[in-house]
Amino acid sequence: MSTGMMVFLGIGILLVLFVFWSIAQYNSFVRLKALLNEAWSGIDVQLKRRYDLIPNLVAVVKGYGIHEKGVLEDVTRLRAASMNATGIQEKAAAEAGLTQTLKTLFAIAEQYPTLKANENFLELQKELSVLEQEVQLARRYFNGTARNYNSSILQFPASIIAGFFGFAQSPYFELTAADERDVPKVQF
Repeated sequence: MSTGMMVFLGIGILLVLFVFWSIAQYNSFVRLKALLNEAWSGIDVQLKRRYDLIPNLVAVVKGYGIHEKGVLEDVTRLRAASMNATGIQEKAAAEAGLTQTLKTLFAIAEQYPTLKANENFLELQKELSVLEQEVQLARRYFNGTARNYNSSILQFPASIIAGFFGFAQSPYFELTAADERDVPKVQF
């Protein structure tokens, strides 16, 4: 076999290896993107459960004649805004507003002993607390999956394949309100 033929064969083998590597990278990105979509779906399910619970909570509070500072209207408005939000960052911002308004609603409810003792209100409050934990877990899973996906498409040389096929970084579903990042202060 001549030297030219050996060089041509070597280049052919490298080209075949590159094609197989590219296919493997592409399939890896597709798998990670599917996991990312699954993780987002988990957040979506938990938020839907939360959205379904909020009207019942508002109805119980309204039943006690509590209409302070438009909080109930804010809860309703922010729930609708969150439900209609598209995209991860818009949904995160809407959820931060809704969470803050729900905290305000519960703070106001503390001023009404009969509401605070109402069995329906206590059950809804407990259910919402559990849902908040589920949302937190789903968000943590999503962010971990986004981290894995983002790091895989940013690593060289795989980033070339990712760029060629249009795989873009995913944003994280992060807390947007600064006070949500603060450690709660407990006073006795």
